[in-house]
Amino acid sequence: MRVQAETVTERKAMTTTTNSAARVPSSKQALSVFERYLTVWVGLCIAGGILLGRFAPGVATWLDGLAIYVNGAPVVSIPIAICLFFMMYPIMVKIDFASVIRAGQSGKPVFLTLFVNWCVKPFTMYGFALLFLGVLFRGFIGADATDIVKMPFGLDLPVGAEYGAGTVILFEGAKMLEVPLWRSYLAGCILLGIAPCTAMVLVWGYLARGNDGLTLVMVAVNSLTMLVLYGVLGGFLLGVGRLPVPWQALVLSIAVYVALPLVAGYVSRRWLIAARGEAWFKEKFLHVLTPITIVALLITLVLLFSFKGRVITANPLTILWIAVPLFIQTCTIFALGYALARMLRLRYEDAAPAAMIGASNHFEVAIATAVMLFGLSSGAALATVVGVLIEVPVMLMLVRICLRTRGLFGAA
Repeated sequence: MRVQAETVTERKAMTTTTNSAARVPSSKQALSVFERYLTVWVGLCIAGGILLGRFAPGVATWLDGLAIYVNGAPVVSIPIAICLFFMMYPIMVKIDFASVIRAGQSGKPVFLTLFVNWCVKPFTMYGFALLFLGVLFRGFIGADATDIVKMPFGLDLPVGAEYGAGTVILFEGAKMLEVPLWRSYLAGCILLGIAPCTAMVLVWGYLARGNDGLTLVMVAVNSLTMLVLYGVLGGFLLGVGRLPVPWQALVLSIAVYVALPLVAGYVSRRWLIAARGEAWFKEKFLHVLTPITIVALLITLVLLFSFKGRVITANPLTILWIAVPLFIQTCTIFALGYALARMLRLRYEDAAPAAMIGASNHFEVAIATAVMLFGLSSGAALATVVGVLIEVPVMLMLVRICLRTRGLFGAA
């Protein structure tokens, strides 16, 4: 009888263990088909976007023209804003905003983000870009190659006068600055380095299974800090006498890309839970939303690269020279943030977004600022476009690194 009772107990234990294992999917099973093969889809969308921009430039130009302009520069692309809304909304609506308040009470990740983004990242970007574009690749770019850019706002010098590394010339009836081409590329890289991500990082944190509430807190802190330090650091590193802070561009970009989906997610979450109950919200509604973020990301890539397809195909080697320091910068900042998070003994859920928010760039603001300061056809604007080119593939690589190394950190 005792043996029989033990056998029954063992069978029950085995059944319970089997059921538990069945309920806990493997990491591969937990990933959707979009997430599992995301690198493949991203590659196809980038190629598709470039081909669309190359062979159907009229469509790409029309879509690119649908934008909200500030001082003649396209600050918010309406098609991209729509895609980003559907990319961000499924993330925002999943966030329990009580967790945001709790996350805001944790000072270490926020301090780490501020330190890396504003005390380290702008200066390493300047150093890498200067080393590669001004020294190692200068011969490939053209030691004597020049670029024609806008005169700084408020500056009125006679033709032939020197200003910094540039010379005032008359170009198509307007006073412009003729500067070394590599310095124009350097300026674009600097504008990327002082623009930490405030939108797409929510997607990277989501894919890396990070703490969405904390990511949102860090995005808010970063956005406010950008309003104060973007112009100061930009003016200092560019060496321009006066760099006007793009207040309108920054505020409008943050409002459209972050605040709009945030408010929509908060309001709809409260309304749906009140109307249909939390069980229906989590089991039915969120299940339907799951693939929307990835689909919106892929459509965004097609649009982005269709806008710049002709520029990319017309400057393949130039793209390579600019991409090298941007790639090294991204990996360096991520490694630094991730290592410091490990030293500070952060949980993985906090460490992953804290490292990636510095590695990722707010390329929308960087592009808008480059166009406002230097002109649409400038080398600085091209450099910020290269930031778009490498952003998604590199950040997906870093997401994979995070997922493979989460055992190094404490669990939630």
